[in-house]
Amino acid sequence: MFKPLDPPWPTRRRPASDWPLRLALALFYGVAGILHLVRPEPFIRIVPEMLPWPAAIVLVTGLVEIGGAALLLGRRTRRFAGAALALYALAVWPANFRHAFAGIDIAGVPTGWWYHAPRLALQPVLMLAALRAGGWFSATRP
Repeated sequence: MFKPLDPPWPTRRRPASDWPLRLALALFYGVAGILHLVRPEPFIRIVPEMLPWPAAIVLVTGLVEIGGAALLLGRRTRRFAGAALALYALAVWPANFRHAFAGIDIAGVPTGWWYHAPRLALQPVLMLAALRAGGWFSATRP
């Protein structure tokens, strides 16, 4: 097939817009943070038993999610927020494992592996998405 020739002069590649990703993550983390504050009981139940003060941990994680969501939308703060939310997703991953393997029933949340397996597997994707939204790396397009 016909493929146009590249121009003989250097061209600037424009980074793909990460705005939709930033907005989606800000909404996701903002809603999750609000849920941590207004309905903390389910989150308290999945905090690993080795950690003290599960209610305080859930309160702090809710505030971190809300703050990270807000900072992700700011031009000067998005890089910090992306790194912080990626580390946050890593830090709460053990709670997701506990929820899956300890058989903790939470009203309104599925208990089967069709729910837990994707949730556990997609946590690294969430970490990478936070880094991408924070501008730590970006795809380019012609």
